[in-house]
Amino acid sequence: MTDRTILIFGAGFSGRAYGRRLAAAGETVFGTTRAPAKAGELRRLGMTPVIFDGAGTRLELRDAIARATDIVVSIAPDADGDPVLHAAREAIAAAPNLEWIAYLSTVGVYGDHDGGWVDEATEPRPVSERSIQRLAAERAWHAFAKERNVPLSILRLSGIYGPGRNAFVNLAAGRARRLVKSGQVFNRVHVDDIAGALAFLAARRHDGILNVTDDLPAPPQDVVAYAASVMKVDPPPEIDFETATLSPMARSFYGENKRVSNAAIKALGFVFAHPDYRLAFDRMWAGDDWQAPST
Repeated sequence: MTDRTILIFGAGFSGRAYGRRLAAAGETVFGTTRAPAKAGELRRLGMTPVIFDGAGTRLELRDAIARATDIVVSIAPDADGDPVLHAAREAIAAAPNLEWIAYLSTVGVYGDHDGGWVDEATEPRPVSERSIQRLAAERAWHAFAKERNVPLSILRLSGIYGPGRNAFVNLAAGRARRLVKSGQVFNRVHVDDIAGALAFLAARRHDGILNVTDDLPAPPQDVVAYAASVMKVDPPPEIDFETATLSPMARSFYGENKRVSNAAIKALGFVFAHPDYRLAFDRMWAGDDWQAPST
């Protein structure tokens, strides 16, 4: 493999975790942000910030695309499609050094399976608008990668947590809720495992679709209760989902109930550092790394 230059479209929670890992290993990393005010944070993490608002490609972004061997896309699509393909398709198609693309998608594309198991062979049948848009973006990137003749990894992610984004934070802030809907389960994935999976797949120039998710789909109220037990605080009272006051988006998450298998990526040899939320919470609390890191 040649010396790598990585361009991360969307250096948010997941993108920053991967970029920080790469920069610490001495790799050249560009990360895009919509907000110039966030450029300093990316620099402190070892990345070169590039402004991208989804509407066009500035000179510094075109330069980063031209240099990139790896492109990671962590920006949500909208009603107009994938913003990266919309704004930068021609530049990426012409990128002379490009060897691999990764697209961060969601297990939401599988839709609702009444708590049953799904894997990568399961036919997607998204329910929510955002999941429908994600599946359309997956297919657009697949068509592009085939045309460009470059391997594409599509990582279907479950609910993301990590430092600054977890049940401990919600409990400490007094906003944790234990919503109970009979039979409802969700998978989760620690942000460091997303970064680890990206590094693992990039090294192999993997091509295909993989679920990146934990081993333990669980009722969301159990996750809050376990975090409270680790913190040694009282958990919030259980709230009946049917009578709870929720935003339409929050309620829509509960319209998709499934257990997501991670067997395929483990069969390739990937080992999750945080295989379930209990182990992850124990380690995060013991290591005092559950809060957002100072920048």
